[in-house]
Amino acid sequence: MSISAKNIRNIAVVGHSGEGKTTLCEAMLFNAGAIERMGKIENGTTVSDFDEQEIARKISISLSIAYATWKDVKFNLIDVPGFYDFEAEFNSAMRACGAALVVAGANGSVTVGAEKAIDYCLKNKKPMIVFVNGMDKENADYHGTVKALQEKYKGKIAPIQIPVMEGEKMTGYINVITGTAYRFSDKGVAEIPVPSAYADELAEMQSVLQESAAENDEALLDKYFEEGALSPEDTVAGLRKGIQSISVVPVLAGSALLNKGVINLMNEIVNYVPEAAERAGIPATDLKTESPVLVECSAEAPLAAQVFKTAVDPFVGKMNYIRVCRGVLKTGTDAYNPNTETTERINSLYLARGKKLEPVSELSAGDIGVVAKLTNTGTGDTLCDPAAPVKFDAIPFPEPVLSLAVSVAVRGTEDKVFGGLNRLAEEDKGFCVRKNTETGETLVCGQGEIQLEIIKRKLKAKFGADAEFSTPTVAYRESILSKSEAEGKHKKQSGGAGQFGVVNIRFEPGAADGVFEFVDATVGGSVPKNFIPAVEKGLREAIQKGVLAGYPMVNLKATLFDGKSHPVDSKEIAFVSAARLAYEDGIPRAKPILLEPICSMEITVPEQYVGDIMGDLNKRRGRIIGMNTTDGLQVITAEAPEGEILTYATSLRSMTQGRGRFTQTFARYEQAPETVLQGLK
Repeated sequence: MSISAKNIRNIAVVGHSGEGKTTLCEAMLFNAGAIERMGKIENGTTVSDFDEQEIARKISISLSIAYATWKDVKFNLIDVPGFYDFEAEFNSAMRACGAALVVAGANGSVTVGAEKAIDYCLKNKKPMIVFVNGMDKENADYHGTVKALQEKYKGKIAPIQIPVMEGEKMTGYINVITGTAYRFSDKGVAEIPVPSAYADELAEMQSVLQESAAENDEALLDKYFEEGALSPEDTVAGLRKGIQSISVVPVLAGSALLNKGVINLMNEIVNYVPEAAERAGIPATDLKTESPVLVECSAEAPLAAQVFKTAVDPFVGKMNYIRVCRGVLKTGTDAYNPNTETTERINSLYLARGKKLEPVSELSAGDIGVVAKLTNTGTGDTLCDPAAPVKFDAIPFPEPVLSLAVSVAVRGTEDKVFGGLNRLAEEDKGFCVRKNTETGETLVCGQGEIQLEIIKRKLKAKFGADAEFSTPTVAYRESILSKSEAEGKHKKQSGGAGQFGVVNIRFEPGAADGVFEFVDATVGGSVPKNFIPAVEKGLREAIQKGVLAGYPMVNLKATLFDGKSHPVDSKEIAFVSAARLAYEDGIPRAKPILLEPICSMEITVPEQYVGDIMGDLNKRRGRIIGMNTTDGLQVITAEAPEGEILTYATSLRSMTQGRGRFTQTFARYEQAPETVLQGLK
């Protein structure tokens, strides 16, 4: 039988890269008896990081799921990469989870990854717990870290334990709510009297927590005013409401590596993290009425589930990670996919623990699992009861900010390379493959250099295909600034029928459509009417290559005003060639110029980085258009040449320590300076 949603906690483990998220998951699985021993990242033996690239790089690059049961409660842990390049994995995890476990280092500050995760949870009303990790390290600063969190998120941070320190090591903790102290031992924890040195701090924190708990419930507030204090049970109840409404963010501490404080964390997850049944309704569209609805968690209601992650294995096939939002998903049944308007047969369901899959017959509302070998279903798609069709809102994924041109390393392997890349794009929604119609190049587009390098290595490992990535070609254009007239004369006589055609053409800027305009201004039949289209054809072929650097010519008006023909030797091909010759002669004398694409940019950064951003844009020949403030961040509107911002994503990340983001769109073409032209020659 599937487990009730009341006994499920879906938790995304998030935070900055390298803060110990994977190790914390490992400790929790070990404590719950799901694994026999804790694996180590440096040995490549953890449950969560099982991909070859993860083991080699010692970082998480894809979200992974592992379940365990603790105190009759099922934890579905979603280990989320902390590196900036894998933001799409974070978005997928946040759609699937009911709460976040934010892992922060005990370094006396708020790391970028923790800050981003907390900001996301606050904005999207996602309950969370903060675990200050690394208390085993030298110079671990729990109080400094809590203070930094409290300063940034005023009125929300609620430490519910006090680490007991001996020297610089955490040897135990005090549960602030119950007022009991514990010392770590080889067998877990042992209760001890509260050390006298912590008595005043404990009393102060208890008062703060009780007040915070009371503020989340009117009945508790009345009780607090009447009695001046709350019982531990009332405090837990009030804090639980505050956590669910995002007005309280509890903080705990420990060492994932040494598995200290982790059991306490697991107990508090059971106490405080909302049950899967308590998750707020998920936005969707009722397809019968075409109206928006909120899908509530209920096992008795018709099926509605959403795929939040797709993994492609060359041997197993496609695996869809799915969260059942309502109803029960059973093997041997059909489910309707409104995104692709197809019906899928559910042949196999699994629970996942890293790469290990455990077959099950059903997944009930609130649970997370894997559906294998669906044909027409991908990330973000809905699977539902065909009698009660709904479609969940799309999962928001970041737009690519870095593009590289892709080519095959071995001729003849094009299908293998591009087929493999497209399958990898199914896995990673922060990555895509696009064709640049302007340059003809195929581009791989993603969030950063690390991500694209990993894509390249995965392509080789999974599909045996070698690809080369390089800086993409900028789609420059050429045009002219003045008028010129030129004669093109094509004459060929080599025995038999000859070829003869003469055209006189005026070239000037100002095409009606902005690209090319051809005007026939001949009189008296100097160029016979049946050869006029050949002249236009020759010019249209010629403008594909400019005279400066070979880029297409734009904004060109060509007027045919005179010419000559021969009654026998004139043919269409002669006038095509004559037009090309006129173009080659006339354009160099019409002040040809190189045009570069200009992009509009919107750069969002904390205020302290504005000066660096503006200085950097000036170096890139950028122009600041305006600035405004949104959600406490500075939004800079600017324009810059595309050729100067091909790797801007990497530079922005470096300048802002990962806190900045930007979008860009094509705006127009402008004349490029001579230095750009010289660089192309």
